[in-house]
Amino acid sequence: MKFLIAILGLLVVFGLAFLISNDKRKIRYRPLAVMIVLQLILGFILLNTNIGEYLVKGIANTFKALLDYAGAGIEFVFGGIANEGAGPFFLNVLLPIVFISALIGILQYIKVLPFIVRYIGLVLSKVNGMGKLESYNALASAILGQSEVFISVKKQIALIPKHRMYTLCASAMSTVSMSIVGAYMTMIEPRYVVTALVLNLFGGFIIASIVNPYKVEKDEDILEVQEEEKQSFFEMLGEYIMDGFKVAITVAAMLLGFVALIAMINGIFDMIFGISFQELLGFIFAPFAFVMGVPWKEAVDAGSIMATKLVSNEFVAMLELSNFTNLSERTIGIVSVFLVSFANFSSIGIIAGAVKGLNEKQGNVVARFGLKLLYGATLVSVLSATIAGLFL
Repeated sequence: MKFLIAILGLLVVFGLAFLISNDKRKIRYRPLAVMIVLQLILGFILLNTNIGEYLVKGIANTFKALLDYAGAGIEFVFGGIANEGAGPFFLNVLLPIVFISALIGILQYIKVLPFIVRYIGLVLSKVNGMGKLESYNALASAILGQSEVFISVKKQIALIPKHRMYTLCASAMSTVSMSIVGAYMTMIEPRYVVTALVLNLFGGFIIASIVNPYKVEKDEDILEVQEEEKQSFFEMLGEYIMDGFKVAITVAAMLLGFVALIAMINGIFDMIFGISFQELLGFIFAPFAFVMGVPWKEAVDAGSIMATKLVSNEFVAMLELSNFTNLSERTIGIVSVFLVSFANFSSIGIIAGAVKGLNEKQGNVVARFGLKLLYGATLVSVLSATIAGLFL
């Protein structure tokens, strides 16, 4: 039965993507088929094999060690604020972002990450049928973040046509930044985080290839990565540490505001209609949860969490997920994979603002297709969750 539902889920995702395609005649089906098969293989390996279990454990243990190291710095600065074993969410989940951001800065500085991203991106471009710039951008977004990635290609921003700009922004919204992956792993199972990261990478290309099909000519297939301004090691380290702290503070502020607003809106709806706002959204999103593989009796609760992520962000939704103790392990797994992306309304502003800061004209272009961007990125999350549901 779950295979039939998965097929239905794939048909729904592809149908919804096809519905808003810019040019249905230009869709190239061979790269699509290759990437879907790759998603199925990778999903099976990560969720159903000993190799996948070993790989996920290795990644999870690495991040656990990093969080423990980060804990030493947090304890030194904030020791005594909380009782042992009862550290606040901000200290335990968000502040480690500062340390992980510093590590990313070091790997950038010694040219390890640029080398990996550039050459894996080159291999990816052969698989996905897209340009080198698109493939580089998808990988770089997962490391640098959805706004910072555009700085690395700022020389080309003004010259990028609208159709390619959409794909770059879609990749940025469909992935998550490596600096906050550790935070996710404290809230949901690491294997779901790793699975989502891998599946979203290909899912972003799949949906973009349907929604926004085009072929990059050889003379246009140019990648110019902007080298960061030469800094001393400690200048760079200070910058990345401060960047990490800004991310932690920003996420904390967003959580504070969104959780409070949702609580208020839930209260108002409950008082007037006898049903909370999230429950109402749950009914709207329940069919999508069902085609992802969630049992119908749990689809409304799952839909509520999915909607929370869309209107707020993934952190708020992950907190909500932990409150639903009635959900089965399969449902938790499917919804967890869905949550690991930046596909929400606030990301439209973040990406458009980042591009506008580099080139005002292109920033306005991005703002105009913002809703279409969110639509496509949400379909990427649904696709990844549907693939994961096959193996849970």
